[in-house]
Amino acid sequence: MKTFLNLILSCFMALAVYGQDTPVKIVFDVTSSDNTVHKSTIRHVKAMSNAYPDSKFEVVMYSGAMDMVLKDKSVVAEDLAMLAKKDNIDFVICEGTMKRHKTDASQLIEGVRSVPDGILEIVNKQKEGWGYIKEGK
Repeated sequence: MKTFLNLILSCFMALAVYGQDTPVKIVFDVTSSDNTVHKSTIRHVKAMSNAYPDSKFEVVMYSGAMDMVLKDKSVVAEDLAMLAKKDNIDFVICEGTMKRHKTDASQLIEGVRSVPDGILEIVNKQKEGWGYIKEGK
């Protein structure tokens, strides 16, 4: 009986270790204008990308999150630009949000790209099997 329990425990431990090594794909949804949300998003993406370097991460920003990606307004500009250089992290801003804020691509932090619709970007990522995290308070 003890051998059987050890075998079961070993199987669970193997699955737990395998689960931690399996690459993931996560899309982060940021709509807040709150700088503390911007800082926590960057902290989460940085930690996850370091812990899971073979995984993919995308931060989709729209609505009130416009300042997060603006060179002259972002409180996370330096970290965002550094993270955007990594092959497994993308930062995208909704073009509709850019239009509402009268913003053009030259005002964006280097490495940020635009997508036609932020919500549709998230929906498409979810269709492709990406996990979803809503950043906010």
